[in-house]
Amino acid sequence: MPDNSLQTTNIENKILVIRGQQVMLDRDLAELYGVETKRLNEQVRRNTERFPEEFMFQLTRNELESVKSQIATLKNDSNESLRGKHSKYLPYAFTEQGCAMLSSVIRSETAIQVSIKIMDAFVAMRHFLQNNAQIFAELKSVRHHQIETDVQLNETNRRIDELFDRIDKYAIDDTQGIFFQGQICPTMVV
Repeated sequence: MPDNSLQTTNIENKILVIRGQQVMLDRDLAELYGVETKRLNEQVRRNTERFPEEFMFQLTRNELESVKSQIATLKNDSNESLRGKHSKYLPYAFTEQGCAMLSSVIRSETAIQVSIKIMDAFVAMRHFLQNNAQIFAELKSVRHHQIETDVQLNETNRRIDELFDRIDKYAIDDTQGIFFQGQICPTMVV
């Protein structure tokens, strides 16, 4: 029986960005469909023609480590499935199209209902990104400006340090200083 408490936001938390694509991991999908990850992957292997590379791919070790840090940052419960004895198998990532295709190979009422919720979550995520594209562009611009400012500040600091090094090197002692309106100061040592 489908889980009526399954919310689109719960699914959105399981959507990750890997290789520049929004994907869901096989382990999270298996949990949502109510099947073991092993069974989900068996069904995929039996129907490989339905899952071209643009629908799914296997993560590399580096991607898996990156995913673990993304999940830890999000404090998502699915991090448990990426630790321990199960991490010796590299998980598969399914794009939106791959997730849609899964419902055709995992034939159950739950799979149909979950697939609908998953598609809703992908659409909600896409709308969020589109609606906030300007904010993301502004953040990118601010970050770029901050980097430029940091570079300029570092260059300024370097020049100031260089100036002080030269002053120290030549240790110029002024015996007479001139102030505004032609006033003369008796002795000034720098």
